[in-house]
Amino acid sequence: MPGPGALAPGSPPASPCRWKLHIIRQLQQRDRRQKALFLDLVEAYHRLLEKSDLLAHFTEKLPPESPSEPSREEEEAGPMPDPTQSPEDLKRKWEEELAKIKLICGEMAYQVVEKHMTLSSQDAMLEDQQGRLSSLDARVCELEETRQWLAEQVAGQQDRIMEGKEAYDTLWAHTGHQEGALRQLEEEGRELVERLIQVKVQAAEAQNYRNERIERVKQARVSKELKKAVRRTVNISETLDPPSIAEPPANKQELLVVEAYEKQWKRPFRSASATSMTLARCMDVMKGLLDFRKRRGHSVSGAPEARYPSIRVCGVSCLPARAQDIQEAHCSEVNAVCFSSNSSLLATGGADRLIRLWNVIGGRLEADQMLEGAGGSVTSLEFEPSGCYLLAATYNKAAQLWKVGESQSKETLSGHTDKVTAAKFKLTRQQAVTGSRDRTVKEWDLNKVSCSRTLDGLSYCNDVVCGDHLIISGHNDQKIRFWDSRVPRCIQVIPVEGKVTSLSISNDQMHLLSCSRDDALKVIDLRVNNIRQVFRIFMFQQMGMLLRD
Repeated sequence: MPGPGALAPGSPPASPCRWKLHIIRQLQQRDRRQKALFLDLVEAYHRLLEKSDLLAHFTEKLPPESPSEPSREEEEAGPMPDPTQSPEDLKRKWEEELAKIKLICGEMAYQVVEKHMTLSSQDAMLEDQQGRLSSLDARVCELEETRQWLAEQVAGQQDRIMEGKEAYDTLWAHTGHQEGALRQLEEEGRELVERLIQVKVQAAEAQNYRNERIERVKQARVSKELKKAVRRTVNISETLDPPSIAEPPANKQELLVVEAYEKQWKRPFRSASATSMTLARCMDVMKGLLDFRKRRGHSVSGAPEARYPSIRVCGVSCLPARAQDIQEAHCSEVNAVCFSSNSSLLATGGADRLIRLWNVIGGRLEADQMLEGAGGSVTSLEFEPSGCYLLAATYNKAAQLWKVGESQSKETLSGHTDKVTAAKFKLTRQQAVTGSRDRTVKEWDLNKVSCSRTLDGLSYCNDVVCGDHLIISGHNDQKIRFWDSRVPRCIQVIPVEGKVTSLSISNDQMHLLSCSRDDALKVIDLRVNNIRQVFRIFMFQQMGMLLRD
Protein backbone atom coordinates (compact mmCIF):
# COMPACT_ATOMS: atom_id res chain seq x y z
CA MET A 1 0.00 0.00 0.00
CA PRO A 2 1.62 3.39 -0.97
CA GLY A 3 2.39 5.91 1.75
CA PRO A 4 0.81 9.35 2.04
CA GLY A 5 3.68 11.04 0.18
CA ALA A 6 4.00 8.54 -2.68
CA LEU A 7 2.41 8.81 -6.12
CA ALA A 8 -0.42 6.41 -6.71
CA PRO A 9 0.34 4.03 -9.57
CA GLY A 10 -1.10 5.28 -12.88
CA SER A 11 -2.01 8.80 -11.60
CA PRO A 12 -1.09 11.81 -13.92
CA PRO A 13 1.32 14.54 -12.58
CA ALA A 14 -0.39 17.59 -11.13
CA SER A 15 -0.35 20.71 -13.50
CA PRO A 16 0.68 24.14 -12.04
CA CYS A 17 -2.17 26.45 -11.20
CA ARG A 18 -2.99 29.27 -13.57
CA TRP A 19 -3.11 31.92 -10.85
CA LYS A 20 0.48 31.26 -9.96
CA LEU A 21 1.57 31.77 -13.60
CA HIS A 22 -0.44 35.00 -13.66
CA ILE A 23 1.36 36.32 -10.54
CA ILE A 24 4.74 35.44 -12.07
CA ARG A 25 3.86 37.29 -15.32
CA GLN A 26 2.71 40.40 -13.39
CA LEU A 27 5.91 40.46 -11.34
CA GLN A 28 8.03 40.11 -14.51
CA GLN A 29 6.13 42.94 -16.21
CA ARG A 30 6.59 45.17 -13.17
CA ASP A 31 10.31 44.35 -13.19
CA ARG A 32 10.60 45.28 -16.86
CA ARG A 33 8.74 48.57 -16.35
CA GLN A 34 10.87 49.60 -13.38
CA LYS A 35 14.04 48.66 -15.26
CA ALA A 36 12.98 50.73 -18.32
CA LEU A 37 12.18 53.74 -16.11
CA PHE A 38 15.55 53.39 -14.39
CA LEU A 39 17.39 53.27 -17.73
CA ASP A 40 15.49 56.35 -18.99
CA LEU A 41 16.35 58.20 -15.79
CA VAL A 42 20.05 57.37 -16.12
CA GLU A 43 20.07 58.48 -19.74
CA ALA A 44 18.38 61.80 -18.89
CA TYR A 45 20.85 62.30 -16.07
CA HIS A 46 23.79 61.81 -18.46
CA ARG A 47 22.27 64.26 -21.01
CA LEU A 48 21.82 66.80 -18.27
CA LEU A 49 25.46 66.51 -17.20
CA GLU A 50 26.64 66.87 -20.79
CA LYS A 51 24.52 69.97 -21.33
CA SER A 52 25.75 71.57 -18.10
CA ASP A 53 29.44 71.01 -19.07
CA LEU A 54 28.95 72.37 -22.59
CA LEU A 55 27.09 75.40 -21.29
CA ALA A 56 29.87 76.28 -18.89
CA HIS A 57 32.50 75.89 -21.61
CA PHE A 58 30.70 78.12 -24.12
CA THR A 59 29.92 80.73 -21.53
CA GLU A 60 33.58 81.27 -20.83
CA LYS A 61 34.57 81.62 -24.55
CA LEU A 62 31.51 83.20 -26.15
CA PRO A 63 31.60 87.12 -26.50
CA PRO A 64 28.53 89.13 -25.79
CA GLU A 65 26.17 89.36 -28.80
CA SER A 66 23.48 91.78 -29.79
CA PRO A 67 19.99 90.87 -29.14
CA SER A 68 18.40 88.93 -31.94
CA GLU A 69 15.83 86.38 -32.51
CA PRO A 70 16.29 83.44 -30.19
CA SER A 71 17.28 80.32 -31.96
CA ARG A 72 15.71 76.97 -31.49
CA GLU A 73 18.62 75.80 -29.32
CA GLU A 74 18.36 78.93 -27.17
CA GLU A 75 14.67 78.38 -26.73
CA GLU A 76 15.37 74.88 -25.68
CA ALA A 77 18.28 76.03 -23.40
CA GLY A 78 16.19 78.76 -21.71
CA PRO A 79 16.20 82.58 -21.60
CA MET A 80 19.36 84.33 -22.72
CA PRO A 81 21.39 86.46 -20.28
CA ASP A 82 21.05 90.20 -20.15
CA PRO A 83 23.85 91.77 -22.36
CA THR A 84 24.10 94.79 -20.08
CA GLN A 85 25.38 92.63 -17.26
CA SER A 86 29.08 92.32 -16.76
CA PRO A 87 30.87 89.04 -17.41
CA GLU A 88 31.56 88.61 -13.70
CA ASP A 89 27.87 88.83 -12.92
CA LEU A 90 27.03 86.41 -15.69
CA LYS A 91 29.76 84.07 -14.52
CA ARG A 92 28.52 84.26 -10.96
CA LYS A 93 24.96 83.75 -12.12
CA TRP A 94 25.91 80.75 -14.24
CA GLU A 95 27.93 79.34 -11.37
CA GLU A 96 24.88 79.63 -9.16
CA GLU A 97 22.78 77.96 -11.80
CA LEU A 98 25.47 75.30 -12.20
CA ALA A 99 25.52 74.70 -8.43
CA LYS A 100 21.74 74.35 -8.44
CA ILE A 101 21.92 71.96 -11.35
CA LYS A 102 24.65 69.96 -9.61
CA LEU A 103 22.56 69.91 -6.45
CA ILE A 104 19.59 68.67 -8.43
CA CYS A 105 21.83 66.12 -10.14
CA GLY A 106 23.13 64.94 -6.74
CA GLU A 107 19.58 64.58 -5.46
CA MET A 108 18.61 62.71 -8.60
CA ALA A 109 21.73 60.53 -8.24
CA TYR A 110 20.74 59.79 -4.63
CA GLN A 111 17.25 58.96 -5.83
CA VAL A 112 18.78 56.75 -8.51
CA VAL A 113 20.81 54.92 -5.84
CA GLU A 114 17.73 54.53 -3.65
CA LYS A 115 15.75 53.27 -6.61
CA HIS A 116 18.55 50.87 -7.40
CA MET A 117 18.58 49.59 -3.81
CA THR A 118 14.80 49.31 -3.82
CA LEU A 119 14.98 47.44 -7.12
CA SER A 120 17.64 45.11 -5.63
CA SER A 121 15.44 44.42 -2.59
CA GLN A 122 12.46 43.86 -4.88
CA ASP A 123 14.56 41.43 -6.91
CA ALA A 124 15.52 39.59 -3.71
CA MET A 125 11.88 39.53 -2.61
CA LEU A 126 10.93 38.29 -6.05
CA GLU A 127 13.47 35.51 -5.86
CA ASP A 128 12.25 34.63 -2.33
CA GLN A 129 8.65 34.63 -3.52
CA GLN A 130 9.60 32.46 -6.47
CA GLY A 131 11.38 30.02 -4.11
CA ARG A 132 8.37 29.92 -1.80
CA LEU A 133 6.11 29.51 -4.79
CA SER A 134 8.20 26.56 -5.96
CA SER A 135 8.04 24.96 -2.49
CA LEU A 136 4.29 25.58 -2.39
CA ASP A 137 3.98 23.97 -5.82
CA ALA A 138 5.88 20.94 -4.53
CA ARG A 139 3.70 20.89 -1.38
CA VAL A 140 0.56 21.17 -3.51
CA CYS A 141 1.71 18.24 -5.63
CA GLU A 142 2.44 16.21 -2.48
CA LEU A 143 -0.96 17.09 -0.97
CA GLU A 144 -2.66 16.21 -4.22
CA GLU A 145 -0.97 12.81 -4.18
CA THR A 146 -1.97 12.38 -0.50
CA ARG A 147 -5.54 13.36 -1.33
CA GLN A 148 -5.69 10.77 -4.08
CA TRP A 149 -4.26 8.11 -1.72
CA LEU A 150 -6.75 9.03 1.01
CA ALA A 151 -9.58 8.95 -1.50
CA GLU A 152 -8.55 5.41 -2.43
CA GLN A 153 -8.38 4.49 1.27
CA VAL A 154 -11.84 5.98 1.90
CA ALA A 155 -13.21 4.04 -1.03
CA GLY A 156 -11.68 0.83 0.36
CA GLN A 157 -13.05 1.55 3.83
CA GLN A 158 -16.49 2.22 2.42
CA ASP A 159 -16.37 -1.10 0.60
CA ARG A 160 -15.35 -2.88 3.79
CA ILE A 161 -18.07 -1.04 5.75
CA MET A 162 -20.66 -2.16 3.24
CA GLU A 163 -19.41 -5.74 3.52
CA GLY A 164 -19.51 -5.53 7.33
CA LYS A 165 -23.01 -4.07 7.22
CA GLU A 166 -24.20 -6.87 5.02
CA ALA A 167 -22.61 -9.43 7.40
CA TYR A 168 -24.18 -7.64 10.39
CA ASP A 169 -27.61 -7.68 8.76
CA THR A 170 -27.19 -11.40 8.07
CA LEU A 171 -26.12 -12.08 11.67
CA TRP A 172 -28.99 -9.95 13.00
CA ALA A 173 -31.50 -11.93 10.99
CA HIS A 174 -29.88 -15.19 12.14
CA THR A 175 -29.94 -13.97 15.76
CA GLY A 176 -33.64 -13.17 15.45
CA HIS A 177 -34.32 -16.70 14.23
CA GLN A 178 -32.17 -18.16 17.01
CA GLU A 179 -33.95 -16.07 19.67
CA GLY A 180 -37.28 -17.25 18.38
CA ALA A 181 -36.10 -20.84 18.52
CA LEU A 182 -34.69 -20.25 22.02
CA ARG A 183 -37.99 -18.81 23.25
CA GLN A 184 -39.80 -21.80 21.84
CA LEU A 185 -37.34 -24.16 23.53
CA GLU A 186 -37.72 -22.29 26.83
CA GLU A 187 -41.49 -22.58 26.63
CA GLU A 188 -41.18 -26.28 25.90
CA GLY A 189 -38.68 -26.64 28.78
CA ARG A 190 -41.05 -24.87 31.18
CA GLU A 191 -43.87 -27.13 30.10
CA LEU A 192 -41.65 -30.19 30.61
CA VAL A 193 -40.57 -28.94 34.05
CA GLU A 194 -44.18 -28.34 35.05
CA ARG A 195 -45.15 -31.81 33.92
CA LEU A 196 -42.11 -33.28 35.70
CA ILE A 197 -43.04 -31.46 38.90
CA GLN A 198 -46.58 -32.75 38.68
CA VAL A 199 -45.31 -36.30 38.15
CA LYS A 200 -42.88 -35.97 41.07
CA VAL A 201 -45.58 -34.55 43.33
CA GLN A 202 -47.86 -37.45 42.50
CA ALA A 203 -45.03 -39.94 43.03
CA ALA A 204 -44.09 -38.29 46.34
CA GLU A 205 -47.69 -38.40 47.56
CA ALA A 206 -47.91 -42.07 46.63
CA GLN A 207 -44.58 -42.80 48.31
CA ASN A 208 -45.62 -40.90 51.44
CA TYR A 209 -48.82 -42.91 51.58
CA ARG A 210 -46.89 -46.17 51.27
CA ASN A 211 -44.35 -45.04 53.88
CA GLU A 212 -47.10 -44.16 56.32
CA ARG A 213 -48.67 -47.59 55.92
CA ILE A 214 -45.30 -49.31 56.39
CA GLU A 215 -44.54 -47.19 59.48
CA ARG A 216 -47.91 -47.99 61.03
CA VAL A 217 -47.40 -51.75 60.48
CA LYS A 218 -43.81 -51.61 61.77
CA GLN A 219 -44.81 -49.50 64.77
CA ALA A 220 -47.55 -51.94 65.72
CA ARG A 221 -45.19 -54.90 65.53
CA VAL A 222 -42.37 -53.19 67.44
CA SER A 223 -44.78 -52.06 70.16
CA LYS A 224 -46.10 -55.56 70.48
CA GLU A 225 -42.61 -57.05 70.83
CA LEU A 226 -41.54 -54.36 73.32
CA LYS A 227 -44.55 -55.07 75.49
CA LYS A 228 -43.55 -58.72 75.55
CA ALA A 229 -39.95 -57.83 76.40
CA VAL A 230 -40.90 -55.55 79.31
CA ARG A 231 -41.27 -58.56 81.58
CA ARG A 232 -37.69 -59.74 80.94
CA THR A 233 -34.61 -58.63 82.97
CA VAL A 234 -31.50 -57.63 81.03
CA ASN A 235 -27.91 -57.69 82.38
CA ILE A 236 -25.34 -55.08 81.28
CA SER A 237 -22.89 -57.78 80.22
CA GLU A 238 -25.38 -59.54 78.05
CA THR A 239 -26.24 -58.72 74.49
CA LEU A 240 -29.90 -58.37 73.73
CA ASP A 241 -31.28 -60.79 71.25
CA PRO A 242 -33.35 -59.24 68.54
CA PRO A 243 -37.05 -59.60 69.12
CA SER A 244 -38.71 -62.28 67.09
CA ILE A 245 -41.44 -61.24 64.74
CA ALA A 246 -44.25 -63.67 64.71
CA GLU A 247 -45.71 -62.73 61.39
CA PRO A 248 -43.60 -62.64 58.24
CA PRO A 249 -43.24 -59.26 56.44
CA ALA A 250 -45.87 -58.49 53.90
CA ASN A 251 -43.55 -57.29 51.14
CA LYS A 252 -39.90 -56.64 50.30
CA GLN A 253 -39.91 -53.06 51.61
CA GLU A 254 -41.15 -54.18 55.04
CA LEU A 255 -38.49 -56.95 55.01
CA LEU A 256 -35.75 -54.31 54.56
CA VAL A 257 -37.11 -52.29 57.48
CA VAL A 258 -37.21 -55.37 59.74
CA GLU A 259 -33.66 -56.37 58.77
CA ALA A 260 -32.40 -52.89 59.63
CA TYR A 261 -34.24 -53.09 62.94
CA GLU A 262 -32.65 -56.49 63.69
CA LYS A 263 -29.20 -55.10 62.90
CA GLN A 264 -29.81 -52.30 65.37
CA TRP A 265 -30.74 -54.82 68.07
CA LYS A 266 -27.64 -56.90 67.37
CA ARG A 267 -25.42 -53.98 68.45
CA PRO A 268 -24.29 -54.18 72.11
CA PHE A 269 -26.47 -51.92 74.21
CA ARG A 270 -24.61 -49.85 76.79
CA SER A 271 -26.54 -48.29 79.62
CA ALA A 272 -25.38 -45.43 81.80
CA SER A 273 -25.87 -47.57 84.92
CA ALA A 274 -23.67 -50.48 86.00
CA THR A 275 -26.63 -52.34 87.50
CA SER A 276 -29.03 -54.40 85.55
CA MET A 277 -32.39 -52.95 84.67
CA THR A 278 -35.41 -53.92 82.75
CA LEU A 279 -36.11 -53.06 79.17
CA ALA A 280 -38.72 -50.61 80.35
CA ARG A 281 -35.99 -48.75 82.23
CA CYS A 282 -33.90 -48.78 79.07
CA MET A 283 -36.79 -47.21 77.18
CA ASP A 284 -37.06 -44.51 79.85
CA VAL A 285 -33.38 -43.76 79.43
CA MET A 286 -33.72 -43.64 75.65
CA LYS A 287 -36.61 -41.22 75.99
CA GLY A 288 -34.51 -39.14 78.35
CA LEU A 289 -31.78 -38.90 75.71
CA LEU A 290 -34.02 -36.80 73.49
CA ASP A 291 -34.15 -33.97 76.03
CA PHE A 292 -30.60 -34.72 77.26
CA ARG A 293 -31.65 -35.88 80.75
CA LYS A 294 -28.98 -38.50 81.29
CA ARG A 295 -28.35 -39.80 84.77
CA ARG A 296 -24.88 -41.10 85.41
CA GLY A 297 -23.98 -42.92 88.62
CA HIS A 298 -20.83 -44.98 89.17
CA SER A 299 -20.01 -45.38 85.49
CA VAL A 300 -17.71 -48.03 84.17
CA SER A 301 -15.26 -45.51 82.72
CA GLY A 302 -14.78 -43.11 85.60
CA ALA A 303 -15.87 -41.51 88.86
CA PRO A 304 -19.45 -40.46 89.54
CA GLU A 305 -20.53 -37.17 87.92
CA ALA A 306 -23.08 -34.63 89.00
CA ARG A 307 -26.39 -34.54 87.21
CA TYR A 308 -26.44 -31.75 84.64
CA PRO A 309 -29.52 -29.68 83.92
CA SER A 310 -31.40 -30.53 80.77
CA ILE A 311 -30.64 -28.70 77.53
CA ARG A 312 -33.47 -26.95 75.78
CA VAL A 313 -33.81 -28.68 72.46
CA CYS A 314 -36.61 -29.41 70.07
CA GLY A 315 -37.47 -33.10 70.24
CA VAL A 316 -38.83 -34.55 67.00
CA SER A 317 -41.72 -36.89 67.56
CA CYS A 318 -41.98 -37.96 63.94
CA LEU A 319 -40.39 -37.33 60.57
CA PRO A 320 -42.12 -34.67 58.45
CA ALA A 321 -44.16 -36.23 55.70
CA ARG A 322 -44.43 -33.23 53.36
CA ALA A 323 -43.03 -29.72 52.92
CA GLN A 324 -44.99 -26.78 54.24
CA ASP A 325 -43.90 -24.46 51.41
CA ILE A 326 -41.80 -24.93 48.26
CA GLN A 327 -40.14 -22.07 46.37
CA GLU A 328 -38.02 -22.03 43.20
CA ALA A 329 -35.19 -20.07 44.80
CA HIS A 330 -32.10 -20.63 42.65
CA CYS A 331 -31.08 -21.78 39.19
CA SER A 332 -28.70 -24.38 40.63
CA GLU A 333 -27.98 -26.21 43.89
CA VAL A 334 -28.94 -24.52 47.18
CA ASN A 335 -25.87 -24.79 49.43
CA ALA A 336 -26.78 -22.70 52.50
CA VAL A 337 -29.87 -21.51 54.40
CA CYS A 338 -30.06 -19.37 57.53
CA PHE A 339 -32.82 -17.77 59.65
CA SER A 340 -32.39 -14.37 61.26
CA SER A 341 -32.45 -14.10 65.06
CA ASN A 342 -36.21 -13.47 65.17
CA SER A 343 -36.94 -16.08 62.44
CA SER A 344 -38.81 -13.51 60.37
CA LEU A 345 -36.20 -13.46 57.58
CA LEU A 346 -34.63 -16.37 55.72
CA ALA A 347 -31.48 -16.21 53.58
CA THR A 348 -30.62 -18.81 50.92
CA GLY A 349 -27.42 -19.13 48.89
CA GLY A 350 -26.63 -21.37 45.96
CA ALA A 351 -24.18 -22.36 43.29
CA ASP A 352 -25.63 -19.67 40.97
CA ARG A 353 -23.67 -17.00 42.96
CA LEU A 354 -26.88 -15.41 44.26
CA ILE A 355 -28.20 -14.78 47.77
CA ARG A 356 -31.95 -14.39 48.19
CA LEU A 357 -33.81 -13.04 51.21
CA TRP A 358 -37.31 -14.31 52.07
CA ASN A 359 -39.90 -13.00 54.49
CA VAL A 360 -41.44 -15.76 56.63
CA ILE A 361 -45.15 -14.95 56.92
CA GLY A 362 -47.64 -17.47 58.24
CA GLY A 363 -45.42 -20.44 57.53
CA ARG A 364 -44.88 -19.39 53.91
CA LEU A 365 -42.00 -17.68 52.12
CA GLU A 366 -42.32 -14.39 50.24
CA ALA A 367 -39.43 -13.12 48.14
CA ASP A 368 -37.93 -9.96 49.63
CA GLN A 369 -34.56 -9.15 48.03
CA MET A 370 -31.82 -10.56 45.82
CA LEU A 371 -28.16 -9.90 46.69
CA GLU A 372 -25.78 -9.98 43.74
CA GLY A 373 -22.00 -9.70 43.56
CA ALA A 374 -20.83 -12.97 45.10
CA GLY A 375 -17.76 -14.03 43.16
CA GLY A 376 -18.45 -17.76 43.49
CA SER A 377 -20.77 -20.42 44.77
CA VAL A 378 -22.18 -19.52 48.20
CA THR A 379 -21.26 -22.13 50.85
CA SER A 380 -22.26 -20.58 54.19
CA LEU A 381 -24.59 -17.86 55.50
CA GLU A 382 -25.07 -16.25 58.91
CA PHE A 383 -27.03 -13.25 60.18
CA GLU A 384 -25.55 -10.82 62.66
CA PRO A 385 -27.41 -11.02 66.04
CA SER A 386 -29.34 -7.81 65.31
CA GLY A 387 -30.35 -9.15 61.89
CA CYS A 388 -29.02 -6.07 60.05
CA TYR A 389 -25.98 -7.70 58.43
CA LEU A 390 -25.40 -10.96 56.56
CA LEU A 391 -22.05 -12.74 56.22
CA ALA A 392 -21.49 -15.20 53.36
CA ALA A 393 -18.65 -17.57 52.46
CA THR A 394 -18.01 -18.14 48.76
CA TYR A 395 -15.86 -20.26 46.49
CA ASN A 396 -13.95 -17.22 45.16
CA LYS A 397 -11.49 -17.45 48.11
CA ALA A 398 -13.26 -14.67 50.04
CA ALA A 399 -16.12 -13.91 52.41
CA GLN A 400 -18.49 -11.00 51.81
CA LEU A 401 -20.55 -8.81 54.15
CA TRP A 402 -23.93 -7.42 53.12
CA LYS A 403 -26.21 -4.96 54.85
CA VAL A 404 -29.83 -6.07 54.73
CA GLY A 405 -31.64 -3.71 52.39
CA GLU A 406 -28.65 -3.01 50.13
CA SER A 407 -28.11 -5.03 46.98
CA GLN A 408 -24.33 -4.57 46.76
CA SER A 409 -21.68 -6.10 49.01
CA LYS A 410 -20.47 -3.78 51.78
CA GLU A 411 -17.10 -5.41 52.47
CA THR A 412 -15.01 -8.27 51.04
CA LEU A 413 -12.70 -10.34 53.24
CA SER A 414 -9.88 -11.57 51.00
CA GLY A 415 -6.83 -13.50 52.14
CA HIS A 416 -7.52 -17.23 51.78
CA THR A 417 -5.76 -19.16 49.03
CA ASP A 418 -8.58 -21.66 48.46
CA LYS A 419 -12.37 -21.90 48.69
CA VAL A 420 -13.93 -20.44 51.85
CA THR A 421 -16.30 -23.02 53.37
CA ALA A 422 -17.54 -21.24 56.51
CA ALA A 423 -17.95 -17.64 57.73
CA LYS A 424 -19.41 -16.74 61.15
CA PHE A 425 -19.81 -13.61 63.24
CA LYS A 426 -17.97 -13.56 66.54
CA LEU A 427 -20.89 -12.46 68.77
CA THR A 428 -20.75 -8.89 67.41
CA ARG A 429 -20.58 -7.29 64.00
CA GLN A 430 -17.05 -6.02 64.65
CA GLN A 431 -15.36 -9.45 64.35
CA ALA A 432 -15.75 -12.53 62.16
CA VAL A 433 -14.13 -15.95 61.66
CA THR A 434 -13.71 -17.86 58.38
CA GLY A 435 -12.59 -21.40 57.55
CA SER A 436 -11.21 -22.53 54.22
CA ARG A 437 -9.92 -25.45 52.20
CA ASP A 438 -6.44 -23.95 52.51
CA ARG A 439 -6.33 -25.55 56.02
CA THR A 440 -6.48 -22.22 57.85
CA VAL A 441 -8.94 -20.42 60.11
CA LYS A 442 -8.78 -16.61 60.03
CA GLU A 443 -10.05 -13.98 62.47
CA TRP A 444 -11.15 -10.66 60.91
CA ASP A 445 -11.54 -7.13 62.21
CA LEU A 446 -14.55 -5.86 60.25
CA ASN A 447 -13.95 -2.21 61.19
CA LYS A 448 -10.54 -2.28 59.48
CA VAL A 449 -11.51 -5.01 56.97
CA SER A 450 -8.28 -6.84 57.73
CA CYS A 451 -7.18 -10.23 59.03
CA SER A 452 -6.17 -10.00 62.70
CA ARG A 453 -4.94 -13.60 63.11
CA THR A 454 -4.44 -16.79 61.07
CA LEU A 455 -4.73 -20.23 62.68
CA ASP A 456 -3.20 -23.31 61.09
CA GLY A 457 -5.92 -25.97 61.13
CA LEU A 458 -3.71 -28.72 59.64
CA SER A 459 -6.69 -30.01 57.62
CA TYR A 460 -9.53 -28.94 55.34
CA CYS A 461 -11.94 -26.88 57.49
CA ASN A 462 -15.65 -27.57 56.92
CA ASP A 463 -17.33 -25.39 59.56
CA VAL A 464 -16.60 -23.00 62.44
CA VAL A 465 -18.58 -21.68 65.43
CA CYS A 466 -17.65 -18.97 67.91
CA GLY A 467 -18.11 -18.22 71.60
CA ASP A 468 -16.90 -15.36 73.78
CA HIS A 469 -13.20 -16.17 73.43
CA LEU A 470 -13.59 -19.63 71.90
CA ILE A 471 -13.37 -20.70 68.26
CA ILE A 472 -14.32 -24.26 67.34
CA SER A 473 -13.51 -25.70 63.91
CA GLY A 474 -14.48 -29.03 62.32
CA HIS A 475 -12.07 -30.66 59.88
CA ASN A 476 -11.76 -33.41 57.32
CA ASP A 477 -9.18 -35.27 59.43
CA GLN A 478 -12.02 -36.36 61.79
CA LYS A 479 -11.10 -33.86 64.49
CA ILE A 480 -12.78 -30.96 66.26
CA ARG A 481 -10.25 -28.28 67.24
CA PHE A 482 -10.68 -25.68 69.99
CA TRP A 483 -8.94 -22.30 69.78
CA ASP A 484 -8.72 -19.51 72.34
CA SER A 485 -8.53 -15.96 70.96
CA ARG A 486 -6.10 -15.10 73.73
CA VAL A 487 -3.77 -18.05 73.04
CA PRO A 488 -1.83 -18.39 69.75
CA ARG A 489 -2.29 -22.17 69.45
CA CYS A 490 -4.88 -24.92 69.56
CA ILE A 491 -5.90 -25.65 73.15
CA GLN A 492 -7.66 -29.01 72.62
CA VAL A 493 -8.53 -31.58 69.95
CA ILE A 494 -11.47 -34.00 70.15
CA PRO A 495 -11.29 -36.92 67.67
CA VAL A 496 -14.49 -38.34 66.16
CA GLU A 497 -15.22 -41.31 63.92
CA GLY A 498 -15.86 -39.46 60.66
CA LYS A 499 -15.22 -36.24 58.78
CA VAL A 500 -16.83 -33.32 60.60
CA THR A 501 -19.31 -31.62 58.26
CA SER A 502 -21.24 -29.19 60.48
CA LEU A 503 -21.16 -27.59 63.94
CA SER A 504 -23.75 -25.77 66.05
CA ILE A 505 -23.32 -24.18 69.48
CA SER A 506 -26.13 -23.64 72.01
CA ASN A 507 -27.23 -20.15 73.00
CA ASP A 508 -25.72 -20.54 76.50
CA GLN A 509 -22.40 -21.69 74.92
CA MET A 510 -22.36 -24.79 77.15
CA HIS A 511 -22.99 -27.50 74.56
CA LEU A 512 -21.83 -28.18 71.01
CA LEU A 513 -23.64 -30.34 68.46
CA SER A 514 -21.49 -31.89 65.71
CA CYS A 515 -22.44 -33.74 62.55
CA SER A 516 -19.99 -36.16 60.92
CA ARG A 517 -19.77 -38.69 58.12
CA ASP A 518 -20.16 -41.66 60.52
CA ASP A 519 -23.99 -41.17 60.48
CA ALA A 520 -23.94 -39.80 64.02
CA LEU A 521 -24.76 -36.61 65.92
CA LYS A 522 -22.55 -35.88 68.92
CA VAL A 523 -23.29 -33.60 71.89
CA ILE A 524 -20.14 -32.15 73.47
CA ASP A 525 -20.17 -30.54 76.91
CA LEU A 526 -18.02 -27.43 76.53
CA ARG A 527 -17.53 -27.16 80.30
CA VAL A 528 -15.41 -30.31 80.29
CA ASN A 529 -14.79 -30.54 76.51
CA ASN A 530 -15.99 -34.12 76.38
CA ILE A 531 -18.52 -36.01 74.25
CA ARG A 532 -21.62 -36.60 76.38
CA GLN A 533 -24.03 -38.20 73.90
CA VAL A 534 -23.94 -39.89 70.49
CA PHE A 535 -27.09 -40.29 68.39
CA ARG A 536 -27.14 -42.71 65.51
CA ILE A 537 -29.47 -41.80 62.67
CA PHE A 538 -31.34 -45.15 62.65
CA MET A 539 -31.74 -45.18 66.44
CA PHE A 540 -33.06 -41.62 66.34
CA GLN A 541 -35.72 -42.60 63.81
CA GLN A 542 -36.75 -45.62 65.89
CA MET A 543 -37.02 -43.58 69.09
CA GLY A 544 -39.03 -40.93 67.25
CA MET A 545 -41.52 -43.59 66.17
CA LEU A 546 -41.71 -45.02 69.70
CA LEU A 547 -42.39 -41.61 71.22
CA ARG A 548 -45.05 -40.91 68.63
CA ASP A 549 -47.02 -43.85 70.09
